[in-house]
Amino acid sequence: MNTALEKIAAHLTRHRQSVTCAESCTGGLLAGALTSIAGSSLWFNQSFVTYSNQAKQNLLGVSAQTLLQHGAVSRETVLEMAAGAKAAAGADYALSVSGIAGPGGGTPDKPVGTVWFGLSTPAESLACIKLFTGDREQVRQQAVDFALDWLAQHLV
Repeated sequence: MNTALEKIAAHLTRHRQSVTCAESCTGGLLAGALTSIAGSSLWFNQSFVTYSNQAKQNLLGVSAQTLLQHGAVSRETVLEMAAGAKAAAGADYALSVSGIAGPGGGTPDKPVGTVWFGLSTPAESLACIKLFTGDREQVRQQAVDFALDWLAQHLV
């Protein structure tokens, strides 16, 4: 088992906290990883797979203006995704992921492998960008692995 996942599970159980996620390019893989551990129902209630811009708006409250101005793969969008997921799920933590897994869809400014992450904790909201290499499945798996490690580092 992933040590980050073990740390997340132990912390959330001990502190009676919960986590949710809002996923685009990972398409539910992050929720799948979080729920792969026995007992995850103690700290994981729901998640959101918001692949389309319309779903991001309808389910997470991402602003149409944000999507128009910055695009789905942006700092602004993942911050709004995380905030919306956290509020909708009533969770203590929310992770969001939006990126370009490929093989197509990349641009010079946002090449294939570009993934933005958002994290809303009880104390702060953060965003970061990563550029992963490999095929579609490798990019998606690297995104899940990074998101779990990132959350484990920011538990409060």
